[in-house]
Amino acid sequence: MGRGASRRAFLGAGLSLALDLPAAPKRGTVKFGLCADVHQDVMHDGERRLAAFVREARAARCEWILQLGDFCRPYEKNRAFLKIWNSFSGPRYHVLGNHEIDGGFTWEQARAYLGMAAPYYSFDHGGWHFVVLDGNERNPSAKADGYPRYIGADQARWLAGDLKQTSSPVIVFSHQSLEDERGVENGEAVRGILEAANREAGWGKVGACLSGHHHIDYQTTINGIHYVQVNSMSYSWLGARFQHVRYSAEIDRQFPYIRQTAPYAEPLFAMVTLLAEGRIELRGRSTEFVGPSPWELGVEDHPGTSTSRERLVPRISDRTLRAG
Repeated sequence: MGRGASRRAFLGAGLSLALDLPAAPKRGTVKFGLCADVHQDVMHDGERRLAAFVREARAARCEWILQLGDFCRPYEKNRAFLKIWNSFSGPRYHVLGNHEIDGGFTWEQARAYLGMAAPYYSFDHGGWHFVVLDGNERNPSAKADGYPRYIGADQARWLAGDLKQTSSPVIVFSHQSLEDERGVENGEAVRGILEAANREAGWGKVGACLSGHHHIDYQTTINGIHYVQVNSMSYSWLGARFQHVRYSAEIDRQFPYIRQTAPYAEPLFAMVTLLAEGRIELRGRSTEFVGPSPWELGVEDHPGTSTSRERLVPRISDRTLRAG
């Protein structure tokens, strides 16, 4: 690693994700499992959900797995949850989410608990290069309230240097998105680094950026780079205004934030295949809300925003994308 080093039937999902990238040397076929925003400390059945993901990753013969943040707080009681993740025999990669330090923990404690040597890093597999960013740095010119969501100068310099040194096609992972105004504050500047790497290489070296955080099913393309927001494994966040008892009074007492969510009946995650000819295929899953949908509770549909019926859904779509 570089620095800085009986099964329930599912509903049909959407389209299939396939991304064609220009030719690059020594590229092979890679398959990995991907999940986001399990929120073990919010959901009463996080262990069940994570176990289903690991089981499916094994069945799909994934070579490694990666989670996109908001995984669990470093409580001793979460060791059983972490043990499920670590039961996968291949490499296991983490992205830091903003909720990892809830409860008064430090980033150092969160990283040590997860076994992360550094908050941002890169690795190579099968002729592909993978970059993990840390979007939890604090903007030095911003007020101190709210969760930090920034990529600082040192990390930005590292990113530019890391992209320069590889000749392989690149996939970028982050918790907060790089294209959404609610994501990384300086996302436009970070996208500029990615786009500069592509111009310098003379081909689409950086092909896709995959993120979590927003708990929606969404994809867009900016200047030839595809940005995919991977939905939460567990729920859509609605907030106190739309709270509703989804399970039982006892579960609500133990996990009081569940009532502010619209949980997914079954866990959402994706299996991703990178093919030697440059295609990326992402196979997602679809299920149902537990109890009333956001719209039945009065959440307004705002087309084109995160609170829209097409994005706030219990689904990770299969997608088909083609780069020029």
